Amino acid sequence: MRVFSLGPLLVSLAVGATIPPRTDVVSYDGFKVFRINTYGHPSAIKEKLSSISFEQWNGDIYHHLDILVSPSQIGPFEELGLDYQVMHENLRDSIVAESEPRSVWKRQTDDLSWYDSYHNYEDHIKYFDGLQESFPNNSETISSGTSYQGRSLYGLHLWGASGPGKPAVLYHGNVHAREWITSPVVEYITLQLITGYTNGDSNVRSLLDQYDFYVIPIVNPDGKLWRKNRQPPPTGANQSQIGRDINRNWEFGWDANPQGASTNPGSQTYKGEAPSDAPETQGLDKLVRQLRDGPGIKLFIDWHSYGQYILSPFGYKETLYAPELGKWTKAASIVSETIRDSSDARTTFTFGPSGAVLYPTTGAAPDHVYSIGRAEFSYTIELRDTGNFGFVLPPEYIRPTAEEQWEGQKALLTLLDEEFFDGQGPA
Repeated sequence: MRVFSLGPLLVSLAVGATIPPRTDVVSYDGFKVFRINTYGHPSAIKEKLSSISFEQWNGDIYHHLDILVSPSQIGPFEELGLDYQVMHENLRDSIVAESEPRSVWKRQTDDLSWYDSYHNYEDHIKYFDGLQESFPNNSETISSGTSYQGRSLYGLHLWGASGPGKPAVLYHGNVHAREWITSPVVEYITLQLITGYTNGDSNVRSLLDQYDFYVIPIVNPDGKLWRKNRQPPPTGANQSQIGRDINRNWEFGWDANPQGASTNPGSQTYKGEAPSDAPETQGLDKLVRQLRDGPGIKLFIDWHSYGQYILSPFGYKETLYAPELGKWTKAASIVSETIRDSSDARTTFTFGPSGAVLYPTTGAAPDHVYSIGRAEFSYTIELRDTGNFGFVLPPEYIRPTAEEQWEGQKALLTLLDEEFFDGQGPA
């Protein structure tokens, strides 16, 4: 295994870190997930819910609100008389069902049974190590720093025929720890790049000969069904209110809109005390700036779930549109159509500027990597589904989700050097 170093930020995966034992694990036994119909009046619904404790799952709540409710709050919730459906009768049972291996992974690069189950952090590292070993002359193992609890933000750097140093394609997965589907999706894309190049696929070879790929599949490795990292709250705050939202903690636009993040440490969108005060953000941003000052960033994607969106900057202000919005939107429309037409599932993605299409987000990675990192294309992709399962997407959906995203990425990557709106070509 070769270990790549981009200055002091990148640490060898071979270097062990002392990781504290988990003392904050929640079993979720008896927890339920409800979908509440809001009928276009989410504020009224949230007012009714103000008497109980719950965790909100989804962001776009105009039509429905998905919430996680603990056993002690189920009775009071049901007494509210809301119109709802049950998404998960017992969240623990759904998690256990997802965690059971469906097949035995043979630890071979071409063994697709890896995508039949979800896996733990250590096995993800072994899987990426195996991918690197299968592509030794055109890849390096990297780490973009460590998490609060000391886990490596490991990844792979891939390149083509003329060696490393070309414009970068940067992927971040599992930014929010509970969005499990994102890691196998970016791993599958990495696998397809490696096997396609090795097997002589001319299209894949062209991509790797044009761009270097930096893939970090687990940005937030300390959690299971949490959203935030596991960083303690500020001194004086309730010390049970753990974590910062890594995707509200980036420097650009961090304090630009009070609706875009929370100053309450107990909120799921708590932005932290200061920009980049989360160790995960610090390490990721160093890599972004090094790539910016080196080969440049051609494409950045922050992979999330759920909702099926392809979102471009800006998130921090709904009425602010970047000069590149036209080509970003055209490219997203082509990706959406490609994904929809790639299978009988006809998976449909909504696309457009993040703040206008979904909701305002301050301190978000795509805004930062575009504005500070000078990425030519910058997106959030929210994967399956639209809420039947939410974050706890069953394992049988891993491979079809990954396969359709690979089709979408092939379409997008061929557009990165396209002259848009010239009357020629697909864009």
